[in-house]
Amino acid sequence: QVQLVESGGGLAQPGGSLRLSCAASGSIDRFAMSWYRQAPGNQRELVAAISNGGITNYADSVKGRFTISRDNAKNTVYLQMNSLSPEDTAIYYCRAAHSILSMSYWGKGTLVTVSS
Repeated sequence: QVQLVESGGGLAQPGGSLRLSCAASGSIDRFAMSWYRQAPGNQRELVAAISNGGITNYADSVKGRFTISRDNAKNTVYLQMNSLSPEDTAIYYCRAAHSILSMSYWGKGTLVTVSS
C-alpha cells in the first residue's frame, strides 16, 4: 500500500505559477507517476505523466506550460505549472501506477484556483 499526499495548491493569478508536490509513503521507483485534474462538472483528466524511466507526456492543453518531474530519492513527484489560466482551475490528483503489477493508488487531491 502506498499513500500519496498532494500539496502546493492554492490561489494563483492568471499568468502566475504554482508548484505541486506529491509525497509517497514508500518507494516510487517502480511506479509510473501522473497528475490528473477534475474541474467542477467535468470528468477527471490526465494532465501529465512520467514513467519510472523518466519518459514524460502531457495533455495538449498544458504542453509548454507544465512540467512533471520526479525525485525517487525523496519519493516525490512534482508538477511545475506556469502561465496559469482560469481554465486550469481544478482539483489536482496524484496517481501512482506500478509498472508491472496491476495496482495503482490515488491521493486525495489539492485544489488549484486561478483567478484575479
